[in-house]
Amino acid sequence: MMDIFDALDLSAYGMYAQRVRMNTIASNLANYEAYKSDGTPFQRLVPLFQAVENPKDSSEVYVVVKEIRELPGFKLIYDPDNPNADEKGYVRLPDIEPVKEMVDMITAVRSYEANLKAFTLTKEIFERTFEAWK
Repeated sequence: MMDIFDALDLSAYGMYAQRVRMNTIASNLANYEAYKSDGTPFQRLVPLFQAVENPKDSSEVYVVVKEIRELPGFKLIYDPDNPNADEKGYVRLPDIEPVKEMVDMITAVRSYEANLKAFTLTKEIFERTFEAWK
């Protein structure tokens, strides 16, 4: 059976996961046209999450960040004046779509807010229960 602290933990794990998503998206947007020191384009990052059972109660599952993975791929644009252009004048750019990243950011922010609201409500219930016991 879930106690109030488990509910707080679940919300905290959810907020952490969404914060990782937001940080990853921010990195993708910041490196939209970036190159590594070897001249290769920045690789889009995505967090991979994993469901983990609560050791106290196997019916409860938490979501944790398993890893941050680079997604291979790039897009080609014709820019013969770019120092990173190949012999045909094409430049490899990171395969990052700012609009998609912003939609993902909005989703992550809303999920974070939902977890924060659940955390706050759980805390308020706990405080009211504690006050009733006085």
